Amino acid sequence: MSDANTSFDQIASTTLKNYRKTLEDNIFKKLPLFYKLYDNNRKKLDGGEKIVIPLLYGENSTAGSYDGYDVLDTTPQTGISAAEYSWRQYAVTITISGKEERQNSGKEKMINLLEAKTMQAEKSLKKVMDVAAFGSAGDSGSDDINGLQQIVDVAPTTDTFGGINRATSTNAFWRNNATTGIGSFAANGLDEMRTMFNTCSDEGTDTPDILITTQAVFEYYEKLLQVQERFTDSKTADAGFQNLKFKNETLMWDSNCTAGYMYFLNSDYLNLSVHSGCDFILEPFIKPVDQDAKSAKYLWMGNLVSSNCARMGVLSGITA
Repeated sequence: MSDANTSFDQIASTTLKNYRKTLEDNIFKKLPLFYKLYDNNRKKLDGGEKIVIPLLYGENSTAGSYDGYDVLDTTPQTGISAAEYSWRQYAVTITISGKEERQNSGKEKMINLLEAKTMQAEKSLKKVMDVAAFGSAGDSGSDDINGLQQIVDVAPTTDTFGGINRATSTNAFWRNNATTGIGSFAANGLDEMRTMFNTCSDEGTDTPDILITTQAVFEYYEKLLQVQERFTDSKTADAGFQNLKFKNETLMWDSNCTAGYMYFLNSDYLNLSVHSGCDFILEPFIKPVDQDAKSAKYLWMGNLVSSNCARMGVLSGITA
């Protein structure tokens, strides 16, 4: 007996293929952190056992002036290392039962059903990845992408990240900046923000360009500003995100950011590394032998990685 809708596979594959780009955009471009990282800072990699990021952490001591026949210093130099990150994988499946397929056998009904199921999958995956981005996953113990609580740790001298032990004094270059117990934002917030921003900068240049916090802390900041000083970034606002400016950089809020935290991030050193062969790829519908149903999978493989933790920082313990 033939299927009620003999063109189901063709309709489903075409509909989901057309929706793939929309799914990809909605996952990342509707999340403040990923929105800032996605277009310009997503790096596609071809493979490898791990994601390896070269690090330059020391100066070359042979640099200097000389005269005539002076002997030049040829001392071998250190100061170059690498951080290693594990690949992390995400998947979301879209399943349709034989009953649903037969009930929605018309072409338009089938497309509408698939779009509804795809939207459901998109929203679910978006939530999972956003929660992970603000979580504490790191080198081990989780299948989630690295989270900001690990990348920009409130206790950066006590852990290992990217395979580099931050507790070791010789690895101090790999520690982010952190100030805990901020307390009242009204009393301390602006001063602490200025200090952290400048500490994360390089002589006033190479500054943090992503400032992200909670809704509550965002509103503490907003309350202190005069109406005429509430400048916003129009591009970020056009993307649907509430934002304010601090030192010409964009401050946003995310509902999954840890309570009382504010992150100072630099997108030059915080990257979304994605496997070029698994950037929301869509696999075909498969029908298991023991079910009257079909499933298709969207797959993603990558990680959120850093190449210079010292250019980023976090304030924590912020209250009203």
